[in-house]
Amino acid sequence: MSDTATPDSTLTQPAHAAALDRPSKRDIDSTLNARLASLQTPKLRDEYGQQGSFLYIEDFLPRDYTERLIAAVHDVMPSVNRNYLPGHKAGGSVSRHTLDKLAPFIADLYRSEALIKWLEAITGDKLQLSPQDDPHAYALYFYTRPGDHIGWHYDTSYYEGRRYTLLLGVIDDSSCKLDYELHTKTPEVPDQPGSVQYPPGAFVFFDGDKLRHRVTPLGENEMRVSLTFEYVTNPNMRPFQRFISNMKDSIAYFGFRQVFRRKGGKNGQA
Repeated sequence: MSDTATPDSTLTQPAHAAALDRPSKRDIDSTLNARLASLQTPKLRDEYGQQGSFLYIEDFLPRDYTERLIAAVHDVMPSVNRNYLPGHKAGGSVSRHTLDKLAPFIADLYRSEALIKWLEAITGDKLQLSPQDDPHAYALYFYTRPGDHIGWHYDTSYYEGRRYTLLLGVIDDSSCKLDYELHTKTPEVPDQPGSVQYPPGAFVFFDGDKLRHRVTPLGENEMRVSLTFEYVTNPNMRPFQRFISNMKDSIAYFGFRQVFRRKGGKNGQA
């Protein structure tokens, strides 16, 4: 593994995100408020609860914002960290620390008050941003080589509260699917399997400790990139849990340089 892997040939397109005007945080909130107002939030909240803290919306992001995310993918290609865990996962990742420098629009989108308030309406929880030293707070995940995948797992929270995962489709020229099982932590409710192949702009949201899920292997001449946001209800983490989380992130996702970086920087303040 390396912290700066050479980009795959399938990704080599001119970077152009820098050429786009960066919308202000007020503009982002205004755009998202308009989009969210068109959704049937009470119905979606009921669906989320009935599915054991899981929700899928196929057409969520405004098209312009999806195009900005696609542009950001090409800007961060040289910084993709390839990772491989035999029998469990293979792929590439770009952490929030790199995105802060190369794709600040993602950081602004993650912090959108309009988005967070809407997610709170769905969950009934008061959500907080992940701490500034958490490389998973927002990250891009790359599936670019045949066989790239991740096996069955939960997005286990090492925080003292809950951690919610929001997935946004960015690029999906693939046969990969997000397979999942609902209600696995609710003994009185039968497990309910499901599968989605979420396209650019699609939305998947769930309680990380409740949804068992995987991404099926990438085929030949395929490509898939998704964006993840992580929100928490309590940003505190005990020292031993922090050590476990850091080691997992170093080995399985971002490399030691990104995880054990110097503290005190203005992460995410781009």
